[in-house]
Amino acid sequence: MNEQLLFNLLDLAGTFAFAISGATAARRRDLDLFGILAIAYITACGGGIARDVCIGAIPPAGLADWRYLFTAVVAALATVVAYRQVERLTYPVRLFDAMGLGLFAVYGAHKALLSGANAEVAILLGMVTAIGGGLARDVLLARVPIVLQREIYASAACAAAALAVLGERLGWSVLWATWLPILLCFALRFVSLRYRWNLPRFGSERGAD
Repeated sequence: MNEQLLFNLLDLAGTFAFAISGATAARRRDLDLFGILAIAYITACGGGIARDVCIGAIPPAGLADWRYLFTAVVAALATVVAYRQVERLTYPVRLFDAMGLGLFAVYGAHKALLSGANAEVAILLGMVTAIGGGLARDVLLARVPIVLQREIYASAACAAAALAVLGERLGWSVLWATWLPILLCFALRFVSLRYRWNLPRFGSERGAD
């Protein structure tokens, strides 16, 4: 498969997965159809738009390319129609988040490298691509963003982006440099949810003295 086609498909797959997580979260809050579509689109494209602004890719692909809006709308409408089936999944929002997280982390890092960014910037922008939309979703729904809680979320995206950048720098084949980081991110996120792995959390010290 052509390398660019592969990365385009990864980006659209991540868009679809994140749009489902956004639409599901919006549906749980009893938003109307426009609200569901808006949250789905922001969740799916918010991180990519932030990344493109940072690397000077103006206008951002999420705004200029009709495929992103179309994919987000299709995913949101499918979620509305099949909402009961989606809700039967364990942790539906987090499950689709985990899928989109790895896809976007890898694609974001790859696009940053193509723009001429160094390894450090590529890793950070890969993480921004992965977590930006979910952060915007949670803020708009008046929830404490997942990325600010103790869950292994941003760190999983960072690990995937770092491995993707390492793979490209070392000349790994496209399949290894792409799918291994995606699987790593999904595994970290899924296993952390399954076994309740968390980053350290520090209790309040008020009243200690």
